[in-house]
Parts: sequence; C-alpha cells; structure tokens
Amino acid sequence: MSKVTDIVEELVTPIIQDMKLDLVDIEYVKEGKNWFLRVFIDKENGIDIEECGIVSERLGEKLDELDPIPNNYFLEVSSPGAERPLKKEKDFKQAVGKNVNISTYEQIDGEKQFEGKLLDFDGQTLKLEMKIKTRTKEVEIPYEKVAKARLAILF
Repeated sequence: MSKVTDIVEELVTPIIQDMKLDLVDIEYVKEGKNWFLRVFIDKENGIDIEECGIVSERLGEKLDELDPIPNNYFLEVSSPGAERPLKKEKDFKQAVGKNVNISTYEQIDGEKQFEGKLLDFDGQTLKLEMKIKTRTKEVEIPYEKVAKARLAILF
C-alpha cells in the first residue's frame, strides 16, 4: 500500500504546489470489495470544490497515463475537514494555539488519550494544556510517542 501512496504523492506534489495547496494525507484502502485512493488537500483558509475538482482531473490524467495501480479504484480528492489529521512536524507547528486530540503509543501519566490546546511544539516535544473539570494541567508528550493526532473542535 505504501508504494501506491508514495507514487501518488510524487505525482500530485507538482500539481498542488502549482496551485499553492498543501498535501495533508493520501490513503489507499479497500472498503468492502472496492478500492479507494483518497487525496486530502488544504490551504490556509480552506479549499473549495473547484480546487478539488482541478486536482482530481490533473491527477487522474497522470494516473491514467502511467497506470501505476493494478486494481480498479475510485479517486477522491477532498478537504481533510475541520478535524484534520496532523501527520508532519509542519502540521504540529501550524497547530500551535489550536485544540488538538492526541493518542500515544504508550501511556504518559497513566493516559494514552489527550485533548487540549497545543501550547508549543519544538520538534521533539508537544506541550499541551488540558482542562480537567475546573483546573488546567500542562502535559508534555514526546513527539516520537504520538500514534495519531488531529485538530479538535470544542463544543
């Protein structure tokens, strides 16, 4: 699977750079009996359906030309949504000051799930401010222990 996503990343990167967009994630997954190739793109103030359509059309042409994927699949190009995943160091740096949800590979202070405001990220450690009932607590999470992370919407 990673070979497909690597090839797609190589193909889509010049397209999105030309349009001044960011690549958030690429998924190549089987759901039921169908394969889906999903490309998630974004930019500072969000993207619109027209931008997704242009990227889909240009990427589709390149994929048809090179035919690097052996299975039939559905190509989907979309926004990652409000609770976008945080995958790269740059994503974490851009998320400073925002609310995040983080899962870790192993427990830190007896927990593996953290949600709160990302106060700082120095490339090695995430500093998170969590609200627990009526008090706040700061937690430091080593970057290498982060299993999954995404922006979080507070209600």
